[in-house]
Amino acid sequence: MAEGIASLVSDTEASVVRTAYVVIYAPKRGNRQRFPETCVTVHASEAAARAAARPEAGYHAAVASGPSRSSEGFRLYYLVRWLD
Repeated sequence: MAEGIASLVSDTEASVVRTAYVVIYAPKRGNRQRFPETCVTVHASEAAARAAARPEAGYHAAVASGPSRSSEGFRLYYLVRWLD
């Protein structure tokens, strides 16, 4: 009856949180330090993130760590620094 712990954790939940170049949709940048996964697009390089950014439309290039599961069950990215 008892299952091994490995069978209870899916591969998507076991991934290590990483730092990446991203574009974050944040119409008002303000002081927010964490962003839901739905507002973040990961890019392969800093140049790609900068090229995809459109600050006038609210899309800003940044370095962020994530995704990490919050206590409420959301997947969040944590801002390291803005690139623009």
